[in-house]
Amino acid sequence: MNFPDHLKYTEEHEWVRVEDGNIAYVGITDFAQSELDELVYIEVDTVEETLDKDEAFGTVEAVKTTSELYMPVSGKILEFNAKLDESDGDDPTLVNQDPYGEGWIIKIEMTDPAELEDLMDAAAYQQLVK
Repeated sequence: MNFPDHLKYTEEHEWVRVEDGNIAYVGITDFAQSELDELVYIEVDTVEETLDKDEAFGTVEAVKTTSELYMPVSGKILEFNAKLDESDGDDPTLVNQDPYGEGWIIKIEMTDPAELEDLMDAAAYQQLVK
């Protein structure tokens, strides 16, 4: 199981990676994708919307179940990863193969970067899922 140190984590198993200033990428953790098993569909219909922390921004559908995706921090959703989108690349298994890289789900512009302080670091998240 992989727990990159440069990410922040939520109790709902999302991660956030801050890039330039207020720009960040969000996805689900290695733990989450392994629990869900093979992903068959990812839906994000909130692009261009501004959502609050902990608000649902989409869903992931696996063979076993469907789960909601939650915002780790407040922000505007700028982009849904085209490689996961059924109208473009349509390969949701990228999340299974590379959850912290090519399998990112959304790109956001954070409206309150201070909310990052409320998230877990890699060590705390690892303790949560043990």
